[in-house]
Amino acid sequence: MNLVIIPTYNEKENAADIIAAVMGLEGDFHVLIIDDASPDGTAGIVKGLMDTYPGRLHLLERPGKLGLGTAYLTGFKWALEHGYDYVFEMDADFSHNPNDLLRLWEACSKEGADLAVGSRYCSGVSVVDWPFSRIVMSYGASMYVRIILGMKVFDTTAGFVCYSRKVLEGIDLDAVRMKGYGFQIEMKYTAWKLGYKVKEVPIVFVNRQKGTSKMSGGIFGEAFWGVIGLRFRKFRKAV
Repeated sequence: MNLVIIPTYNEKENAADIIAAVMGLEGDFHVLIIDDASPDGTAGIVKGLMDTYPGRLHLLERPGKLGLGTAYLTGFKWALEHGYDYVFEMDADFSHNPNDLLRLWEACSKEGADLAVGSRYCSGVSVVDWPFSRIVMSYGASMYVRIILGMKVFDTTAGFVCYSRKVLEGIDLDAVRMKGYGFQIEMKYTAWKLGYKVKEVPIVFVNRQKGTSKMSGGIFGEAFWGVIGLRFRKFRKAV
């Protein structure tokens, strides 16, 4: 079984459509929405759809904005408890094309990858409708990570990822420290250091058309300093 984890905060414009898009794919895809008390009623929209997708659509509600990283860690643990084989990270705003979930799944299930990354930068720069300054910041952040950590991944901050079950079982999820977008770097680096095979799958990333971005300068600050800390950490597989 495959589980797509989608964290949400004020995504009422996108919630129903992104769920429908994933549910319409071939294959056994389930969706777990993790909502951080969205005041716009996102969770209510999801609840209203659960009878439409019985046993396939799930919702975890949290009391407030607790960070992207903690949302995914909560989802990973839930996925392991419920027996999923492949677990995906994906944004709610259609920046990631739901059809590309199949390509990430194939990279892991058929092509031998343990972790597949939907990559904006492994085949040039594949980003649509971002201001140039943001592209430079994002691409520069990934270059910085490659230089500091030596990890051969072009899109280290990517949030469109497929994990095989054994990767999530092998990483000590309780030891993951970064809570914002630095979490994406930490998870990939930890998997790479533990010897798991990481494969980048080229995608086209499209800026959101509905709703507002949750990015902030503090997110990049945590990632900048956190990467230096990662360079000096030791990693071992979870028992």
